[in-house]
Amino acid sequence: MDDRSRRHFLQALALAGPSLLMANRLVAQVPNTFSPDIGPYPDAWLPAGIRSRFAEDINGLRVHVLEAGYETPNRPALLLLHGFPELAYSWRNIMVPLAEAGYHVLAPDVRGYGRTTGWDSDYDADLTPFRTLNKVRDAMGLVAAFGYRHVDGVIGHDAGSPLAGWCALTRPDIFRSVVMMSAPFGGPGPLPFDTVNNPPPAANNAGPDIYANLANLPRPRKHYQRYYTTRGANENMWHAEQGLANFIRAYYHYKSADWQGNKPYRLAARSAEEWAKMPTYYIMDLDEGMAETVAKVMPNPAEVAANTWLTDAELAVYAEEYGRNSFQGGLNGYRMGGSGIGNAEIQIYAEKTIDQPSMFISGASDWGTYQSPGSYERMQEVACTDMRSVHLVTGAGHWVQQEQPEVTSGLILEFLRRIA
Repeated sequence: MDDRSRRHFLQALALAGPSLLMANRLVAQVPNTFSPDIGPYPDAWLPAGIRSRFAEDINGLRVHVLEAGYETPNRPALLLLHGFPELAYSWRNIMVPLAEAGYHVLAPDVRGYGRTTGWDSDYDADLTPFRTLNKVRDAMGLVAAFGYRHVDGVIGHDAGSPLAGWCALTRPDIFRSVVMMSAPFGGPGPLPFDTVNNPPPAANNAGPDIYANLANLPRPRKHYQRYYTTRGANENMWHAEQGLANFIRAYYHYKSADWQGNKPYRLAARSAEEWAKMPTYYIMDLDEGMAETVAKVMPNPAEVAANTWLTDAELAVYAEEYGRNSFQGGLNGYRMGGSGIGNAEIQIYAEKTIDQPSMFISGASDWGTYQSPGSYERMQEVACTDMRSVHLVTGAGHWVQQEQPEVTSGLILEFLRRIA
């Protein structure tokens, strides 16, 4: 099948709905991230009041956007930024409540994900477009394209949380408040200081790093973000032996409050021994990929049937979108972070703080709050000078806006009311 035929086939399959894809267990074998003719979501995928559309020529991208509250002009706007392995679709359960409160709600598939096109899915692609400040530029361009000089709030989850933090830190005039979820934003670090008279120690005298120490534990381990930078990570997850849908189901289950082993707490230090206390979705066994890691905790049929926040129909949307694109776009974001690309321009903002109103929300069962020891405290004490509140939501793990959408939307609206 040539590229044109494959694109038409996949588009027809998408219009038929995700259930057909799942029923036939069809997965694209080559990432298809540049299809110019891919359309919006079928209406049946979305709650009433949300529409799927595209914004053209946004910093080189054709951005797929879910939108709520579009019926009435001149509403204040909110921008919602998802994480990994998520989509704009991950905000589906809180968009309508926010719109009903009077907001125009915009949730894009960020660079590297979903139906947004114009990015490169190749492992050997140039990572420069995935750098943090270029993603801030994506967000700015989208806001402007919808006719706004500013948004009342930028809200980010998981990898979208530090992105929201960087939006707020770099352009407070555009992003007038920020809500960060599940991943604390510790802010930019300092420039090397007082090095003329006190030179720092040479790097080769620093001793083994934490990643080497993890590998040398009695039970050898590795950090999931390091795994995500490897060439084999995408193939391991995309073509997981258990099937793509089952991989995503187990991954989401493992990091949620549904998995009873999620009982997070503050770690004493950033050390291999302390990190190894976290579940294997963060600190993996050295010789296993993520597909094998999560297969061990695949929920049973009764647990799947009891899950009201990720039904089989909703899971099928994720499976279809990642089945077409693979995970490499999202993984390229992790690879960029570990590459050093963009570090120099980030240093322009060394020690700068977020001074507009901010809030943090996470699940009480979310290890993401504590996975980087010190960041949770640094966010509240240093990085954000006007943090209004912090909430750890009972009954939610990592996917707080999906697991507890009523509580999450209520907290966001209360925050926005108080700063209005």
